[in-house]
Amino acid sequence: MVCVTEVAEFLLMGFSDSWEMQTVHAAIFLLVYLAALTGNLLIIMLTTLDVHLQTPMYFFLRNLSFLDFFYISVTVPKSIVSSLTHETSISFFGCALQAFSFIDLATTEVAILTVMSYDRYVAICQPLHYEVIINLRACVKMMAMSWLSGVICGLMHVTATFSLPFCGPNRVHQFFCDIPQLLSLVDSKVIIIEIGVMVLGTSLIIICFVSITLSYMYIFSVIMRIPSKEGRSKTFSTCIPHLVVVSLFMISGSVAYIKPISNSPSVMDLLLSVFYTVVPPTLNPIIYSLRNKDMKVALRRQCGG
Repeated sequence: MVCVTEVAEFLLMGFSDSWEMQTVHAAIFLLVYLAALTGNLLIIMLTTLDVHLQTPMYFFLRNLSFLDFFYISVTVPKSIVSSLTHETSISFFGCALQAFSFIDLATTEVAILTVMSYDRYVAICQPLHYEVIINLRACVKMMAMSWLSGVICGLMHVTATFSLPFCGPNRVHQFFCDIPQLLSLVDSKVIIIEIGVMVLGTSLIIICFVSITLSYMYIFSVIMRIPSKEGRSKTFSTCIPHLVVVSLFMISGSVAYIKPISNSPSVMDLLLSVFYTVVPPTLNPIIYSLRNKDMKVALRRQCGG
């Protein structure tokens, strides 16, 4: 397919054309964004400065918070500015860069969450072998592979999508350059390669989700044998919220990427995207800091309390 005139920019339509709704959306997103930045920066600071938090678990957590800081920054600030200024355009290159960054960081998040669940599995189910299995070299290697997997996946998606002929409409019915909505702008006959990439990526996410679920099933089976009711309650109160956020993130993302592409997405489609873009980087700091005794103690130490 040859374009007479190729698209030079896209228009991100967001949640609503109403000025009042755009203002509400901007205010909510701003509050959520500031909360996410504060929480993740706090975790990065504590796990870097406090000598008692120099363990594999907090090494992984620091990487997750560092990632979440940028993950939410890829989509939300642009959306806030667009809502307040009514300037919804984004250049072709800017859209490609945003799509790459989003896919890169989302894939890396899946990988890190999988590594973290494995770390907890070894710590709880094989405590005597923990220091041998989860040593410094293994930690660095797992994080390097996680970040590399994100880059590879991002390149695959962006190459397959932005090599397509964008000839006609340029209105993206989303608050950021999301791949499924971009594909709705091109002829369905030419997107077979990107669909293949999406199926491959979603399959890998499902494998990671199954791996995380199995890890927690083994963890819960061990927890149930703990004689102390208080010990069981403490571990469950940490693990279950984490598993809920992981499930929301992975399931909502998988559904968005494997469901049939629509030229007119519903409000539910837009809300679904919030679950895999905004919710995880906002809730992760709450789960890992406010509900974590070691983090609370470290905060008091750093504050001189």
